[in-house]
This record gives sequence, C-alpha cells and structure tokens, in this order.
Amino acid sequence: MRKLIVSTFTSLDGVMQAPGGPLEDPSGGFALGGWSFSYWDEVMGLSASGFDGKDRELVLGRKTYEIFEAHWPYQPGDDPTARSLNAAKKHVASRTLKTLEWNNASVLQGDVVSAIRALKAQAGYDLQIIGSGNLIQTL
Repeated sequence: MRKLIVSTFTSLDGVMQAPGGPLEDPSGGFALGGWSFSYWDEVMGLSASGFDGKDRELVLGRKTYEIFEAHWPYQPGDDPTARSLNAAKKHVASRTLKTLEWNNASVLQGDVVSAIRALKAQAGYDLQIIGSGNLIQTL
C-alpha cells in the first residue's frame, strides 16, 4: 500500500498558507501572503525540496491545483522543481472542475475519501498532498 504524505507550510500559530507572493492565496482575507520567503535560506531550500513531487504522485485540492497550474507549466524547462511537478501524475479533488489543462492531471471521481483509498491500494509511487488545507481537513 502506498503512503499518503502531507507537505504544508504552517506557521507556529497554525496559519497554513501558500508561501508565494502576497496575491498567491488571499483566501479568508489573508493579506500576508509571501511572508515566509524573507526567512528562507539554504537549509529551508533543502527542507522545501520535498515539495518538488519527485518520485511521487501528487494529490491536490482544487485551489492548490489552480495556483500551481497558473505557475509551474510556464517556468523554464531547466527549473528542476517545475520539471518534476510538470511531469508528475496529479490527482485533483474538486466538485467543480471537470477538465484539467495541466498535463498528467485528472479529477478524482466520486467520494474523495474513497478515491484516495483506492489510489493508496494501487501499485505506484507514494502520494503527496501539497498544501490543500481543505482537502486535508476532509480526509
């Protein structure tokens, strides 16, 4: 059985938010997007390497998928994170998206908990949820 690995950026006071720029994810009125980048160093770079999707299949919530799809396919081909995320198989939990534009991406069908259980039972790479706070809460 495959593992389900969750990777998130969470502050010590429990805020889980995308680490990008101020407009990356303003949901819930969050106005401090991008706050973490000014604290990144080479150690954080090594720690964040687990967010590259390498040798994993990704499981993404709709909002995270939309943020990633708007950015990663348009990055230079020599960017190792972009190369890995773009190549990875992506399973997206959404009740509203019917078709996905990003390569190797498909919408999970039916009940998301059952769909994830079925994925875990299949042979293949471990599954990695990146961000996707609502999906994590559902599971």
